Formats: sequence, C-alpha cells, structure tokens
Amino acid sequence: MKRRVFLAQTAAGALAFSGLGSKAFAQGAAVEPGKVPDQNAEVEAQAPAPDAFTFDTLTARMKEKAAQPYEAPPQDVGEPFNSLHYDDYRAIRYDPNKAIWRDQSNFQLQAFSLGWLFKTPVEIYEVANGDAEKLVFSVDDFIYRSPLDIAQFRDAEFPGVAGFRINYPLNRPDVSDELISFLGSSYFRALGQGNLYGLSARGLAVNTATDQGEEFPRFSAFYIVRPVAEGEKITVFAALDGPSVTGAYRFVITPGKNTRMDVTARLFFRNDIARLGVAPMTSMFLFGPANHHAFDDYRERVHDSEGLKIVRADGTELWRNLQNAKKLANSFFTETDPRAFGLYQRHREFEDYQDAEAHYERRPSLLVEPLGTWGKGSISLVEIPTDKEVNDNVVCFWQPEAPAKAGESAEYSYRLTWGAIEEDQARLARVVDIRSGEGGVSGAQADDDVRKIVVDFAGGPLADFGAGSELKERLHVTNGEIVHSTVSAIMGEDVWRLAIDVRPAGDAPVELLAALTDGNRDLSEVWLYQWRKGDDQPD
Repeated sequence: MKRRVFLAQTAAGALAFSGLGSKAFAQGAAVEPGKVPDQNAEVEAQAPAPDAFTFDTLTARMKEKAAQPYEAPPQDVGEPFNSLHYDDYRAIRYDPNKAIWRDQSNFQLQAFSLGWLFKTPVEIYEVANGDAEKLVFSVDDFIYRSPLDIAQFRDAEFPGVAGFRINYPLNRPDVSDELISFLGSSYFRALGQGNLYGLSARGLAVNTATDQGEEFPRFSAFYIVRPVAEGEKITVFAALDGPSVTGAYRFVITPGKNTRMDVTARLFFRNDIARLGVAPMTSMFLFGPANHHAFDDYRERVHDSEGLKIVRADGTELWRNLQNAKKLANSFFTETDPRAFGLYQRHREFEDYQDAEAHYERRPSLLVEPLGTWGKGSISLVEIPTDKEVNDNVVCFWQPEAPAKAGESAEYSYRLTWGAIEEDQARLARVVDIRSGEGGVSGAQADDDVRKIVVDFAGGPLADFGAGSELKERLHVTNGEIVHSTVSAIMGEDVWRLAIDVRPAGDAPVELLAALTDGNRDLSEVWLYQWRKGDDQPD
C-alpha cells in the first residue's frame, strides 16, 4: 500500500482493561497528563453543566456511542472534489491569511480540504470557557492553484474539511512552521526543530497484520482549546469512532527542540478485538547498508526510521535494526511495564543518505513513554515487504496481554516525543552501523549458505578500551548456527566491530542477539536482528 495512500485511506499509561467493563469514567475526574488515575475508584462527583465541554463529557458521549451500532461515514463529497487526483489535491492550500488565531496567538490553525482520497468529513470545534463552537469553513478559505479551474470550486457546494494542521514558530520567531497535522483516519504527524515530516502516529491500531482484516477507526471530531496569546502549549481533544471501538482522546502538545505530546486515550469496545495496538506508529524502511545489495540505487540509505528502540522496566536498552524482508514479518518483544519504545532515525548527516530532495537525515524519531504501569504485553513490530520508498511498511505498537472484549473499556496515558532525539552516549555504546555480505574469509571460496553480518558499536565505555584490549561478544542465535564471530577495534575510528558468520538452519528467519561485554557487564545496548536467506539479495 502506497505511503500517502496508506495515510489517506486509513489517511495510554494507566491500563484498566479488565476491570472497567461496566464502569463509567467519573465526571469531574479528568486525569492530568503524567498522573496515573485510580481505575478502581468509583467517584461520585457533581456533573458539569449539560452544555459544557470537558474531557469527561466527551468520554461519556463516546461510551454511550459504543453501545450503539456503528454507522459508516459518507464518502461522496460532490464535484469537483470527488474527481481530484494527487496533483490536483496538492494544488489546494488553506489561505494562511485566514488561519484561525492569526495575530492572536503563537499557534495558528488551518484546515485540509476534502477530495482525492480524503472523502470523510470531520468536525472541528473551538473550545473556550467550557463552550465548544463548531468552526465553519468555505471555499473562500482555500487557494486553488494551477492546474485547477478556480471557477469550478467557486460555484460548488463546499463539502467540509478532512482534517487540520497547527502552525507554530518552531524554528524561527518570525516564521509560523507547520507543527502537527491530523489527517486520515486516526493518523497524525508532528515535528521537532529542524525536522521534516517522516513517520506517523495513530490513535489506535485494530487487527493489524491478522487474518481478521484490519480496521481503521477514525477521529470523527476534534475539539481544540483556544490558545492564550503567549501560550507554549495547546490542547486537542478528539472523538474516535470505528466498527469495533470508540474513544475519547486528549493531546497536550508542547512544541520545542523535541515536541512533546501527553496523550490520554479512553477506549470503549463494541466488539472483541483480536489484536489491539496502543500508541501505534508507522514508518518506512526501504534499505540501508545491510540490504543495499537488493537495490540498484546511488544512495546508501533510504528510510524514515532505521531501528526500534526499547527500554525495559529494569533499564536495559534494546536496539532492533529494521529489515525490508521478502515476506511479511511479525516480531513480538514480550515486556512487563516497559519504560519506553519507539522508532528512531540515528543517522543525521546528509552524507549518510545523499538525497538532496527527501533529506532523510531530517526525519524525526518518535518515542513512546508509558505514564504509569501497563502490565504485561508485547511491543509488536510488523515489517511489510516493499520495493518503493513511497510505501509505509513498518508498524509498531504496544499489544496488551489481556484481550479487548466487547462491552469493556480501557484507559492509557503516555507521552510521545518527536524530534532528533539525543541518546545517552556516555553510559552505553550504541549500534552505529550494520552491514552484510557473503560469509567466510576474503579471497577464499565463499560458502553460499553462510552470511556475514557486521555490526559497529561506538561510544559509552568503549572509549576506555585501547585497540589491544580484549572485549568479548555476548551472542545468541535462534534458527541458525554461528560459524565464526570476532570483536575488534577499528583503528582511528573509536569504533568496535562485531563480525558474525551465520548459517541458517532452515527456512525460518534467523534471530540474532548480541552485546559487547568486558566479561562482567554489558558495555553496549543489546542488538537484535532478524534475517532470512535472500532478504538482502536482489530478486
């Protein structure tokens, strides 16, 4: 599925999964970002006025909606909007002179037109002093550029809007940059300083990569709190609706070098869900040095994200390099109360990519930090084969161990951090590169069944070890045999290289785990990788 098509068609953390089947969220007991609610407490509080908008009133509304049959939204937006193609849609822009809150706040709101693949209208409300007033847009709020016939749109009935963006002076005080956009089902994207759009987040994933058929619940309405003049935060509420689930969401957004979003999601299940994905994100990995052989391309890397980072409850850090396999791959990392997980872009220099148009070095990383305890579950990684960089082919989310059952509810709180997130380079050595090639010794007859995988580590305690030091590898393989492995320093580069010759045991994917150690403790993060014979070779 094409990247933009995927976003268009489709476009946490206190866990209360099994005990809230018949409980309503207490009115007047909204959870502040970062505070863990008491899921078992029944709070009898005075309900706000019926016409006042609060997170609790939105929650009550979505709980009531979950008890009703799902109604699919209309898809006919009328002409000429129905007939728009990709280039046509790109030619429609919101008039910046008509941005909501222009000259009133650092934040500005602009809407996205319906059309092309975006044919599901959303409602947008401004919230002020407890009142939610619907924002009404018209054809006159948009600029229709060549090759569009402006007259066609001036005479047409305006069908509504598909989503919105929020601008903010993120990089310069005199320029209002795009900060975040909500467009397509429950998809949204945000930026830190100096970033270009890359990976996306979602409100929820339902039955991703299962034989049940994936559902894409959508944000049907947004309630945006009017920002104060000098405010540094903005709050967005959203109503989620889908065949199997409804939800009430709150996003507290703080722009910065790394943009933070404190998210609370309150979910109500219409149906059983085989695979619930909390705090999901989707990205693109086409190739890097380890599978470059499969692509005839002048660039060394093409990806929005290159690895999955996991911080376990005990602080252990895992790094799983992404792979563009020939077959769909599901990986499950079983955890209890993880501290964090996310998709990262580590290579930050133009020379790493040599792409003067896409500038992959500027794509943000995205980190999820649960607020509170999420209990048992798994961080799920789905890698989908692709041969084009316009395809989003990587999905990652938290999958709770307890199943989602019809009639029950759940609440998750978590923080999303977007940006060129810096990692602690002093405490642990990090994986800085991974490469692959034919196995064996250079100049000798190659063994076609053996593959060499080379992993470079740098930083952390490695700087204290000279070239003559004896570092060791802690190495484990599943579905394969380690033929040979060695650790050595690369002179003048402050890099230590782990080289592994591995022979697969069959058709099942080979799972590799490694870390550098001095014999007493790990000096590096734990490196993980999945490889199948032929994944890094051309068809």
